Amino acid sequence: MIELEAHQVARLFGAEVLFENVSIQVKTGERVALIGRNGTGKSTLLKMLAQLEAPDEGSVHLAKGKTIGYLDQYSLPDQDKTVYQTMQAIFKEEYALLKQLETITEQMSQPDVMNDPKQSADLLQQFDRLQMTVEEKGAYQIESDIKMVLSAFQFPPSFYGQPVHTLSGGQQTRLALAKLLLEAPDILILDEPTNHLDIDTLNWLESYLISRKLTLLFVSHDQYFLDKITTRLYELSPNHIEEYHGNYSYYLKERESRYQLQLKRYNEQQSEIKRLEDYVQRNLARASTTKQAQSRRKKLERMERIERPKDDQRAMRLVFNIQRESGKDVLQLDRLSIGYDQPLADQINLLLKRQQAIAIVGANGVGKTTLLKTIMKEIDPLGGTITLGSHVDLGYYHQQVDHLNPKNTILNELWNDHFLLPEQTIRTLLGSFLFSGDDVKKSIGQLSGGEKARVSLAKLSLEQHNTLLMDEPTNHLDLDSKEVLEDALENFEGTLLFVSHDRYFINQIATAILEIENDTSTLYLGDYDYYLEKKEEMLAIQEATAQLEQPNRLEQAPIEEPMKEAKAHYTNQKERQKEWRQLSRQIERAETTIDTLEQRIDAIHTEMTQPDVLQSLEKMEPLQKELETLQAQLEEVNDEWADLAMEMERFEA
Repeated sequence: MIELEAHQVARLFGAEVLFENVSIQVKTGERVALIGRNGTGKSTLLKMLAQLEAPDEGSVHLAKGKTIGYLDQYSLPDQDKTVYQTMQAIFKEEYALLKQLETITEQMSQPDVMNDPKQSADLLQQFDRLQMTVEEKGAYQIESDIKMVLSAFQFPPSFYGQPVHTLSGGQQTRLALAKLLLEAPDILILDEPTNHLDIDTLNWLESYLISRKLTLLFVSHDQYFLDKITTRLYELSPNHIEEYHGNYSYYLKERESRYQLQLKRYNEQQSEIKRLEDYVQRNLARASTTKQAQSRRKKLERMERIERPKDDQRAMRLVFNIQRESGKDVLQLDRLSIGYDQPLADQINLLLKRQQAIAIVGANGVGKTTLLKTIMKEIDPLGGTITLGSHVDLGYYHQQVDHLNPKNTILNELWNDHFLLPEQTIRTLLGSFLFSGDDVKKSIGQLSGGEKARVSLAKLSLEQHNTLLMDEPTNHLDLDSKEVLEDALENFEGTLLFVSHDRYFINQIATAILEIENDTSTLYLGDYDYYLEKKEEMLAIQEATAQLEQPNRLEQAPIEEPMKEAKAHYTNQKERQKEWRQLSRQIERAETTIDTLEQRIDAIHTEMTQPDVLQSLEKMEPLQKELETLQAQLEEVNDEWADLAMEMERFEA
């Protein structure tokens, strides 16, 4: 069933078009992702579908009786209320009914009412009707429901009386989500729900959304989240919207396939057009062939022209150069304690070496941002030591991008710090960050979060630091800009220490993971996948140890045998996981080879239809030989893929 639909909607700003001719559907139980570059209007489209804004053209339809819950990436609960009051605000009507019931109960206990049979009977009748309504609305369950949901979102009773404005960004986002889920709308519309959530909460949210089979429309730049949650995906661009029936990984492959197919059709049509035009030009003036030429000219006029596919959208260009190389040991933390009045985390130890890229992970509120600020001397340490190595130049990327001067223009924000550089040099740099022409005259205060992030990255790239401290650098960036940042950091010759909740980004960049807890820190020498494997291994050993420590009521079994069995079972599981990963990689390599071969075969077929090739045996022969070789290779790789696929099926059975 289609629960929500937009038909040919548009958002116009005078003569400027943000988007137009956009149609989208959300069906019962679907989890639909909306992606696109920053500035294409994703949040605006969500507001239209949430019926918070009216489209300039087109229409939005909500199925009869359906309700919508909307979570904005910037809107958080009332800052002056407590956590518990925020949740209670959902049930104003139910609390009013309970208050009425309490008032009637008090009235019925008054002596003058008790002595008046008629008044007493009237109040009793009102009480019965009201109590039935209260039970139908589940008003007696409110308190237990609130406590259950708050507990699920990691808000124990100690948080109930805490004002919202004292919560961290991640805690406020969790509270907004908890409030929305307790409201239980038919359709959830979420704008960047993963922003500010720590990794544990992200994993919980993914499992919750999948297990509850909710109808969901959302915007996210988190590739892991998109892959795990999405059942259907739309890509929004200024003049159209493209639909993909699958998750983000499917979208990447399908988008490339569609591009290649459209390019092939375009090239084939261009060849046909050239052939017809040549025929008309040669034969129109000749009496014997003029009718055929006229017929072909009419065919050209009637032909619906295929547009050349566009694969050259503007993307940010980013390079981090260094002015000088640091010493081998860049940064050492020894039993560092961080926080404000009370420690958030203690006993943090780390030795950061040149050209390492270490990701800092941990629960929200444990002090990840505080650690970076302490290293940057914005906050004093509560204990322990911080030692910088020789020739270390620290650069810092702020999570909230609030260090920019809102009154400055984009141009002056950079130029004020580098006034010796020519204006054109600054303008050229800003152009590589998608700020061109009069864009550079916009004030910082007018910019979106994504635009401020690009300005911050532009400033950082000018500094040429050899060591970068980055706090949630992927926040506010669209998927394309994140890929550019990943490439820039992978090619960075300096040292990197960063905080991120973006699991894909961590996996691409990190050479090690520093996990911070309240009273300790642990360094994992590998990427995010390695970190997860080690955490699973530690959890398995803890569970096995816990089981062994539980005494058997009937008889005490020898400890050695269960421990051997637990270790053997764990080893077998790891071996199976290793085999599965190897098979997956082999299948992926085979599929990539097949795609490459098929694309080259298609290109040769197209080339062989060209008039100059058709008329030249010298040009045709090498193409035919290459085609035969490629087709033989393709058949061989297809057989290999089929064998691997059968092996995978047996493995998974």
